[in-house]
Amino acid sequence: MTIANVLQRSLAGLCLLLLATFASATVTVENYGYPIKDRFVATVVGTPEGYEAKLPKEIPTKKRWLNVFPERHLPDLIWYGQEMIYSETLQDHPAPLIFLIAGTGAAYNGGKNVNMARAFYKAGFHVVSLSSPTFPNFVTSASTTGVVGHSEKDAEDLYRVMEMIWKRLDGKIDVTSFNLTGYSLGAFNSAYVAKLDEERKSFNFRKVLLINPPVSLYSSISLLDRMVENIPGGEDNFNEFFDKLVKAFSKIYKEEDDIGGDFLYQAYKAMDLKDEELAALIGVSFRMSSGSLVFTSDVMTDFGYVKPKGLVLDRYADLTVYNQVMSRLGFTDYYHDFFYPFYKADYPDMSRDEFISAISLREIADYLRNSPKITVMHNQNDVILEPGEIEFFNEVFGDRATIYPYGGHCGNMNYTENVAHMVATFTEGAQ
Repeated sequence: MTIANVLQRSLAGLCLLLLATFASATVTVENYGYPIKDRFVATVVGTPEGYEAKLPKEIPTKKRWLNVFPERHLPDLIWYGQEMIYSETLQDHPAPLIFLIAGTGAAYNGGKNVNMARAFYKAGFHVVSLSSPTFPNFVTSASTTGVVGHSEKDAEDLYRVMEMIWKRLDGKIDVTSFNLTGYSLGAFNSAYVAKLDEERKSFNFRKVLLINPPVSLYSSISLLDRMVENIPGGEDNFNEFFDKLVKAFSKIYKEEDDIGGDFLYQAYKAMDLKDEELAALIGVSFRMSSGSLVFTSDVMTDFGYVKPKGLVLDRYADLTVYNQVMSRLGFTDYYHDFFYPFYKADYPDMSRDEFISAISLREIADYLRNSPKITVMHNQNDVILEPGEIEFFNEVFGDRATIYPYGGHCGNMNYTENVAHMVATFTEGAQ
């Protein structure tokens, strides 16, 4: 694997999505021991060694494939994406089952999903790990439209694959209850999946936990897009900034010969990045993830957003020019020029602003407010929330929201106290 790939995978694995003003009526956390108080550092570095929960390194995880749409014929360029890939980690005794949904651009086997799987398996759960609907493999194999980001349609796509997976497992394992969690965008998805389950009742989820969700998808992606503006010299220096990161990671990689454990923390210390550069790093990571998603959607639908409409690219096509274009396009560009026009025909009476409001947790606030099985854990200084948005969770969830004083965006997910809280959410009161 090249260092550039190491960097991209490491950054893409960072959960990405939103600043916050602390609200008062939630469950507050005092004497909190997570060691990183800077919101950007926490988001990039995560949890340093010595502070992580003690979890088993090896669990019996099996990689699985699911042909969701057997009749679908993919363009030759993405021929490999016919089947959706996910994983199962199953107990050999009766146990509750929990579905895990990854965050923006992340796969079923990304670092945060793997750590959650270890924690829940250790606690006695069957675990099914799913990629984000924004992960290219999900787009090609499991998205009905190929254009993701629509709250309800993404939930329907996730629910469909959950039902198909359970159909495979039913009779092979003994399940005592169904549960659901996700982080970042996966938490947002989980809220809509839970609401859909109230209508279809395939699972009747016992507990649902939302970890660091955005309030408004559009607000969050706008924040992340603006972080790229922090690149020294502006977006015109995107490639130069990325090359700097690759070289720095290369040097540290040669010295450490290890990209696990404390690697990102050591990289951060060695590179001595300022807050604005850390914000740029987060923005670059998001830009890479969103670029891959947008190009995949464009090829799937032949919409003509980046690739000229009607142009057929085979599996050997040189994509350099498209990668260059995607590095200059933000996710908000995708929203206005691709996503909104694509769905406009289905909602002819909705304005652009109304459509933005519809892809938000505010759209289902009444459901969340009145559903005691749904809880949330968040951070006061999450970098993907607009100022004041943290108050939404206080107002809607009340004492079902636990707000940590710091941790950035999902940076504290592997911290001992946070992992204990995640597990306790699903084990307390369980039969």
